[in-house]
Amino acid sequence: MEKQLLLGDEAIARAAIDAGISGVYAYPGTPSTEITEYIQHYSKAENKNIASKWATNEKTAMEEALGMSYVGKRALCCMKHVGMNVAADAFVNSAMTGVRGGLVVLAADDPSMHSSQNEQDSRFYGEFAMIPMCEPSNQQEAYDMTRYAFDLSEKFSIPVLLRITTRLAHSRAGVERKEEREQNSLSLPENSSNFILLPALARKRYKDLLNAQKDYEKSSLDSIYNIYLEGSDKSKGIIASGIAFNYLMENFPNGINYPILKISQYPLPTELFKKITEECDEVIVMEEGAPFIEQQLRGLLDNCLNIKGRIDGTLPRDGELNPDIVAKALGFSNQEGSQIPELVTPRPPAMCQGCGHIDMYNALTEVARKYANHRVFGDIGCYTLGALPPYRAIHSCVDMGASITMAKGASDGGLWPAIAVIGDSTFTHSGMTGLLDCVNSKSNVTIVISDNETTGMTGGQDSAGTGKIEEIVKGLGVEPDHIRVFEPLKKNMELMKQIIDEEINYNGVSVIIPRRECIQTLKRKKK
Repeated sequence: MEKQLLLGDEAIARAAIDAGISGVYAYPGTPSTEITEYIQHYSKAENKNIASKWATNEKTAMEEALGMSYVGKRALCCMKHVGMNVAADAFVNSAMTGVRGGLVVLAADDPSMHSSQNEQDSRFYGEFAMIPMCEPSNQQEAYDMTRYAFDLSEKFSIPVLLRITTRLAHSRAGVERKEEREQNSLSLPENSSNFILLPALARKRYKDLLNAQKDYEKSSLDSIYNIYLEGSDKSKGIIASGIAFNYLMENFPNGINYPILKISQYPLPTELFKKITEECDEVIVMEEGAPFIEQQLRGLLDNCLNIKGRIDGTLPRDGELNPDIVAKALGFSNQEGSQIPELVTPRPPAMCQGCGHIDMYNALTEVARKYANHRVFGDIGCYTLGALPPYRAIHSCVDMGASITMAKGASDGGLWPAIAVIGDSTFTHSGMTGLLDCVNSKSNVTIVISDNETTGMTGGQDSAGTGKIEEIVKGLGVEPDHIRVFEPLKKNMELMKQIIDEEINYNGVSVIIPRRECIQTLKRKKK
């Protein structure tokens, strides 16, 4: 079929469509967002009846995808690496239930933390769940391995984790497509006991999962994506996974004499590791993210080999790899460019001019500074930029939904005023349960749900709570008199400050909702 220029994310989305998915389930999170958006904008998606509406969070997405698999259809579930933390309960247990229709879970990791709060490596989740994993090295492999992962999932009746990183997700290359496959027919399980994880049944399923490990490893050993490249110079062997393999090959445009083991499918093929370590004097492991392969290599073989990688400092322990870092690890002359002059300073991200969050913060900080011990607990979203100058308005940002629960805990410990700032999409993602805790404990907290009517940080996707925030808050038990809504504009500054001050001084749970549409989505509408 025709060749298309695609982002890694788009290659995965196109492959999922061509593999016959009936649904994609996701919550927006860079660098995974474009996968779902591509499927949503696919011209024939409606005719194919592909479910693609954004889920409220990653846990609900994972469970919805498992439900589609339960009825025999193929499903793709997408998230960024920290989303795996939210989905973990369903994800790990799905390895126990198994699947019917192919289920591929896409985790997009973000080494160097371009838009994330950590560098977590999702391969540890795949190993923990004891399921097969695939890690493509380039855009064509991203397409091919996505299709392969669905087949692998149905072959073993198990979810498959597809792991990519930022550079692969957001760089383009030519991708050759294959023919589209028809969607699976509706097919209910003859015996539902596999999906009922009562202890007696779960014990049997766990034994089945353990017994299947040898089949998964044999599949990795036989995989066309795990390649052993012979080399004449045995002084050094190189193991490279994912996009690190590309960085390695960029340093050898005319070919390489060292033996190379390219890893793109897990669990790790022990026999191939034995081969390269027995042949070579030393082995360098190159992988994006944590020293996942390196740690296992030391544990699997435990034969005092000279193994180098991220653990011993041959490669940096944090951040992304690149061809220059790889060259340095191989002992090549320094190929890095000259240092950036001091007069060139990085431009930090900033809230957009005209953003409603700015007016909200201006009012909040002016009121809050009257109270000596005030603390503002922040959350994940555009408004997190309120931590930077000139605002310096928040004192914490840990994970999705932590603003409300940290404010509650601080209030329980005697802090007053304890203020939380959370966005509308983050509130429905993981803030509602924290608010319910506050209501049940009659906590003395002031919660600001800064509502820009979209999921702004990831590009303006639909927000699950749009038009429903007040009713949700009221349904969770907040007193109607202490649910206050205003439009955050400079002309309303005095009213905003008055409302914030009144609710700080109310001894109980207050929810303030500054609401103004995101300036970027408004611009797009006007266009």
